[in-house]
Amino acid sequence: MSAAGSLLAVVPAASVLLLTVALRSRAVDAVAPLRLAVVRSALLTGVYAVLVVELLGAMHALNRPAFVTAWLLFLVAAATAAGLRRRSSRPAPPPAATPLPVPVGAVASGASPDPTLEPPATISGPAPPRTSRAPSGLLSVAVDAWRTAGRGERLLVGTIAGLVLVELLVALLAEPNNFDSQTYHLPKVEHWVAQGDLDFWPTAIHRQVTIPPGAEYLLLHLRLLTGGDQLHNLVQWAAGVLCLLVAARITAQLGGGRRAQLLTAFVLATTPMVVLQATSTQTDLVCAAWVTCAATLVLDGLRRRTGWGTLLGLGAATGLTAVTKTSGLIAVGPLLVLWGLAQLRLTLAAGAAVGPAASAATTDAARRPRPVGGVARTVGGSVLILLVAAVVVGPFLARVTAEFGHPLGPPRLRESIPMERHDPQSILVNALRIGHTAFDTPLAPLRRAGAEVIIDGAGVIGVDPQDRAITFGREIFPEPAWYPDEDRVAFPLTGALALIGAVVALARPRRIDPGQTGPLRAYAVVVLAAVLLHTSMIKWQPWGNRLILYAVVLAVPLAGLWVDALLRRRRANSARRSVATLVAATVLATSALAGVLALSYGFPRRLVGSGSVFTTSDWDTRFLRRPQWADEFRWAAAAVRDSDARRIGLVQQNDNWEYPWWLLLRQPDGSSPDLVALQSVLPERPAADPSSVDAIVCTGSRPACTKLVPAGWRLEFRGYVGYALPPAR
Repeated sequence: MSAAGSLLAVVPAASVLLLTVALRSRAVDAVAPLRLAVVRSALLTGVYAVLVVELLGAMHALNRPAFVTAWLLFLVAAATAAGLRRRSSRPAPPPAATPLPVPVGAVASGASPDPTLEPPATISGPAPPRTSRAPSGLLSVAVDAWRTAGRGERLLVGTIAGLVLVELLVALLAEPNNFDSQTYHLPKVEHWVAQGDLDFWPTAIHRQVTIPPGAEYLLLHLRLLTGGDQLHNLVQWAAGVLCLLVAARITAQLGGGRRAQLLTAFVLATTPMVVLQATSTQTDLVCAAWVTCAATLVLDGLRRRTGWGTLLGLGAATGLTAVTKTSGLIAVGPLLVLWGLAQLRLTLAAGAAVGPAASAATTDAARRPRPVGGVARTVGGSVLILLVAAVVVGPFLARVTAEFGHPLGPPRLRESIPMERHDPQSILVNALRIGHTAFDTPLAPLRRAGAEVIIDGAGVIGVDPQDRAITFGREIFPEPAWYPDEDRVAFPLTGALALIGAVVALARPRRIDPGQTGPLRAYAVVVLAAVLLHTSMIKWQPWGNRLILYAVVLAVPLAGLWVDALLRRRRANSARRSVATLVAATVLATSALAGVLALSYGFPRRLVGSGSVFTTSDWDTRFLRRPQWADEFRWAAAAVRDSDARRIGLVQQNDNWEYPWWLLLRQPDGSSPDLVALQSVLPERPAADPSSVDAIVCTGSRPACTKLVPAGWRLEFRGYVGYALPPAR
């Protein structure tokens, strides 16, 4: 990455910070206004990033100059908005003091004015603000919070900050090495850069064009601004930080104080799946961030009418979720239903409150239009949310529909991940298997016993636990998921705390906060509905834990609230209080240990041991998933480069690695290589003719490659990778 690329990469971050200043809420009763401003800024920036890609893609202008111009314009707009906001927020100077009138008689007699009268400055205007040597603004808030924090709260803050900063270090040091990223996340970005637009291309890997590209749109910005992939991991890292901030705000909205908010952030920050994905080029944390943004805006609408800005924010969060990972809509849907019901309840409550304060005629006149107008406003707001979401995700869905005749893509995609059976027995078995994988532990006997119970129980109710209609691909249940791997790692501690918190919030919300029983119950219902919908719509798969990450992040605030309630049980006797404190301390210590171990020994990016980001070369880091392939790719690419081939054909299968070719076969000037697929699963996009290329590179299957190599060409294969050259080369 060049120095210019480094400077350009700062522009989006600076824009977000300036927008945070500009979008801070003016409402005096806003909960955590700074975090709300972060949510607004993130949503606005996300929508802008998506629309820039769509607009420039339609103009065939996906190139560096166009993106630099777009971001500089955005930076100027953000700086202008921040400046206007700061100017409007400055307090007006107090008016000049007007001397008090003195009675004529008093002056004539030489008496002084009545000493009981208030000082002129007080009467004529507000007193000037008192000055203080303490820091002002955000720094003042942070200093005051740290001074008043207890030892336990400081320990929580230190642990969270330490994990986030070390994750940032790993994200910067480690090369992208996620398996799916090598197959389709990053090749997707490179295809856009190479062709300059978003048109689909012939490919053997349908996920390159059928899976929603929202997270890859964000990667595309970094790719064009910096010229490489050195900062790609920062997208998920930033999404993880956003999840922490928004989850803590949700806790505050549900009545949690500072300790409860810190506990929420702590539990989430130490969840191994969050720790590992925060340094990855996966997409699950990005999806979770948009879902939680929708959740916090919905909670703002439980007690007040939603304004236009929040409606636009809800539409943006919905659209960004849909364009990133459609499974996130499983949670956004119930959240929007909750928002609509809350707005209607507020409308009816406002109408009912008119009567006692007015005469019968006035009451009848005022009572009728208010509910109708409120309902119309809620319906209109719902339509606006959907329209904004459609603007964000609509262009991608239109391309998919035009290509495959269905907005959800080809039958192969629609039948591989979604459940194909929805009878209660099948849903129950699927839910139990998902739960078994999510709550997995290193205790193998416990894993085996739980799996046997599920398998035997499935047989009793007449369901095959390996049925392809409820099981992804050819996978076999059970599958160990305790090891800290970014794609599979379980979250038994976080899941248990979230489940307990949800049950308590639903059944005994007064134990958490007597003043928040309604919001607590409503939020718990949404969380449980999202989990139930997920288990009834998504097939079990070994890496399903990352697919449900959005629901975990959504549920963690309930865990933080419950642990905080456990710690403040003052009415209990000393023995029970001591037990509760011991249990909470043990749980938190175990959670911290899990997070530290995941960061230290997690796979495929770790701090210590074999494969450490400090001791492993850049190239070998990319291949930690498959170390034996590193030299094979280099060997084949070197032979193709030495042949001076310009147009290179690709032969691969659906789950093969394509991204290394984009790195190894770049042109001497750094521009993209001319790679074309010799197979295509897109009916309207025929593959290239093998005779039209100068060389062929293959991965996976030698027989599949042999079938496509023209007669007389020389084919070389070494394990997973091969290449073919014509006689003249």
